[in-house]
Amino acid sequence: MPPEPKELLQHYLQTARDAMLWKLDGLSAYDARRPLVPTGTNLLGLVKHLAGVEFGYFGEVFGRPVADPPDWLDAMDDEPNADLYATASESVESIVALYRRAWAHTDATVAELPLDAVGSVPWWHPDRREVSLEQILVHVIAETHRHAGHADLVRELVDGAVGWRAGNSNLPEGDADWWSAYRDRLEQLAREAVD
Repeated sequence: MPPEPKELLQHYLQTARDAMLWKLDGLSAYDARRPLVPTGTNLLGLVKHLAGVEFGYFGEVFGRPVADPPDWLDAMDDEPNADLYATASESVESIVALYRRAWAHTDATVAELPLDAVGSVPWWHPDRREVSLEQILVHVIAETHRHAGHADLVRELVDGAVGWRAGNSNLPEGDADWWSAYRDRLEQLAREAVD
């Protein structure tokens, strides 16, 4: 029997959540939070951002605000990207715990409401604000997987670690020499394309 729609959606959301946290495994506090691209994207900031995403979309949108929200959720207008980095006083463990608390809040909302439950996204354009729980689940799944892709690249920049999840890299097998030769071949192809 195929899974129920709600169960299937939650499975895909949880898969992306787990991938996000796996990208933090084994990293120092510095490596978890250091920016490696010009826009400042960092692993711990991505996890913090996704906690805020879940608190917002599965809390306020459906009239189920989270108890004791983090201060930065209300300060986003004053501090752009406050959800995309961890302050010096925010530990890796505290951000991971916050994300897990967001999961619990989301999972309770999903369990208690039908997929056709109606909510309102106050930060969306008025013409699109009215949404269903199913629509928001799909939206947050897409956003979480998008950020899992960002996390893949950032983690690779940190220490070369790659893959989808523990035990399944979802990449061809190859040692460092194979990957170096592969990258060199792609560089050569790119150069040939513009010559």
